[in-house]
Amino acid sequence: MPKILLFAISLGVIILTVTVVLVFQKSTPKSEIDTAVNQANLLYNQRKLEGQDFSNGPCLSNALMPGWVLDIVHNPRLSTDDLAQNQCPSFREGSASHFVELDLEGNLVRAR
Repeated sequence: MPKILLFAISLGVIILTVTVVLVFQKSTPKSEIDTAVNQANLLYNQRKLEGQDFSNGPCLSNALMPGWVLDIVHNPRLSTDDLAQNQCPSFREGSASHFVELDLEGNLVRAR
């Protein structure tokens, strides 16, 4: 079999594999993440105006949106962020599968 034919077949298999992975890859839509981050920023700013203390990295919302929580963390992360009382119970228990983490100043740390 000529080398060019083998190359074409190999290239076709690679392209087909990449296409299938991209089509069937399960991920959170970017628009949903953007919405969650915007909601998190609104809630953070509201709580900041109310004078809430963020120093221990509290859970700000167990129900930011359906399936989403909002957690405040230190950046870089500290051991206090891993304490159960400072984490969102619905995420720990599995009833929420997504989270937004903001640092003490309200900057996005991560969202997934």
